[in-house]
Amino acid sequence: MAIFKLSRAERRRISVFITCFVLAVVAWIFVTLSNNYTFPVKIVLNFKNQPLRKAFYALQADTVVALVGGTGWQKLFSNITPGNRKVNVDLQKLETQNFIVLSNQLPQINQKTDKNQIISFNPDTVFFDFAVRKVKRVPVNLTADISYQHQFARSGDVNLNPNFVTISGPAAYVDSVTSWKTDSLTVKKASGNIVSKLNLLQPKENNVSVYPKTIDVKIPVEEFTEKTLEIPIKLINNRVYRQVTLFPKKVKVTFMVSLNNYPEIDTDFFEAVADLDAWQKNGSVNLPVKLKQQPVYCNIISVQPASINFIVRK
Repeated sequence: MAIFKLSRAERRRISVFITCFVLAVVAWIFVTLSNNYTFPVKIVLNFKNQPLRKAFYALQADTVVALVGGTGWQKLFSNITPGNRKVNVDLQKLETQNFIVLSNQLPQINQKTDKNQIISFNPDTVFFDFAVRKVKRVPVNLTADISYQHQFARSGDVNLNPNFVTISGPAAYVDSVTSWKTDSLTVKKASGNIVSKLNLLQPKENNVSVYPKTIDVKIPVEEFTEKTLEIPIKLINNRVYRQVTLFPKKVKVTFMVSLNNYPEIDTDFFEAVADLDAWQKNGSVNLPVKLKQQPVYCNIISVQPASINFIVRK
């Protein structure tokens, strides 16, 4: 049961009042957010034009707080999406000094941005320590996650162009680097040649540079089929006996090979051996058969028999 009973006219007046109040609040918010303000924003310094003969270490973090000017709307959105903004800082003056004054580069920084303008930095001066800069070429290490369709596989060497990159930075760091990784190459159910352009991982340190930034990747992929060959067995480590007879003298090697390579793969590509030391030193009754040589891109399915009998004559 209602405590107050309002007439239709009273309900209409209350509805008009609430509507006007909401509109007034919205208008106030809109006007307030349209005004100009200054507010702090975290800025990441991206160093450019590094000294050619010096390797540097920033003596403080590469993130500074910048005082920027903008509308209330821009301040509101900077709080909603707080991802650090990046600005480029020119390091040419490090050739003659060990510090950079950020405020001296404000005109160039603000000229290259379409975001709210930067008024000042805190700290305004970035100090650097120097070391000997070293340049070194290292091989590229491909990071890949590749799966293939049924009966398809890689059929040749991975071609990276270039397969070496040049890194430049402090001598102690460069000496510790033996290779450089790419971004991950992910391919699912490949059934044809893989051709891609990959970015190299960017160095985490501001004082390290890598050239080039990208490489071309080519991976041959073909359909594979099964093939079987009879391979003669070669006896090794017979240092004493005049004659050793093997039974059988050949093994059947079953493997997967690409259709393109199928006709040319023959027994010359394989070498099967039986080691007499398995009997002389270990007392084995049978000699295990091992493949000492095989084509790189043939996937062995089976070697039959896996071990053989033998007769020794002194």
